[in-house]
Amino acid sequence: MISTLAYRISGRTDTQAPTVLLSSGLGGVGSFWHPQLAILESQYRVIVYDQRGTGGSACQLDEGYSMADMAREVIEILDDLSIEQCHFIGHALGGMIGLTLATLAPHRLSSLAIINGWVTLDSHTRRCFEVRLQLLTLSEHAYLQAQPLFLYPADWLSRHADDIADEENSQREHFQGRHNLQCRLSALMKTDLTDTLSSIKHPCLVLCARDDLLVPWFCSQTLAAGLPHSQYQEVSYGGHAMCRSDPQPFNTIITTWLDSVTTSQKQAMTV
Repeated sequence: MISTLAYRISGRTDTQAPTVLLSSGLGGVGSFWHPQLAILESQYRVIVYDQRGTGGSACQLDEGYSMADMAREVIEILDDLSIEQCHFIGHALGGMIGLTLATLAPHRLSSLAIINGWVTLDSHTRRCFEVRLQLLTLSEHAYLQAQPLFLYPADWLSRHADDIADEENSQREHFQGRHNLQCRLSALMKTDLTDTLSSIKHPCLVLCARDDLLVPWFCSQTLAAGLPHSQYQEVSYGGHAMCRSDPQPFNTIITTWLDSVTTSQKQAMTV
């Protein structure tokens, strides 16, 4: 732990193992990535963390909290663990953190995977965020009750009503608070990578779900087109939180991508 920043490292313990760092979306907590941990831990050192102001990193965020502040949190963790570089996987807001980090400290990243991300906020996503802010103004309960509608497909929600109820109760118990959520969402909505995207030279995977209600799939397509060294993939099902609603195809795509990148980088080092 660094001050108010909580993280967990697991998986391989040998120093030669590549490091994968997972950054979640607006919820901010590392437990979001539970369905990915076992398969990643068999090959990598894996870092999950609670973003500042959420979960075990609870604190009151300052006004003006920014995406650059979120990117610097990752640097703090890497410095604390004496890790020079990591493969970064970010979901939505987490992906925007990774893209921002790639411009602030490119030497700290080996590769970057962005899940359901964007270059600049789409009008539809803006409307969804504004609705969520209005719900938050009404009550935290209204916000949390509506949240799964933006994350998961309708048929999945129908089949997992009990799981969603448990998830809502857990989120209520560990809720980041209205102020922090507003600060983090404001930072996210202001982020525009139009002018910096072409400078990102890392190998990038851009992955989206065709049925994402919150972020239209074509936002990822535009993002991939603007990155010099990107690979674009999409899945047909899973919604915004596809890594949780349908983890098997997601895990296959991610591990195949990481295997390819790490193999290429090892070969380049031996030339």
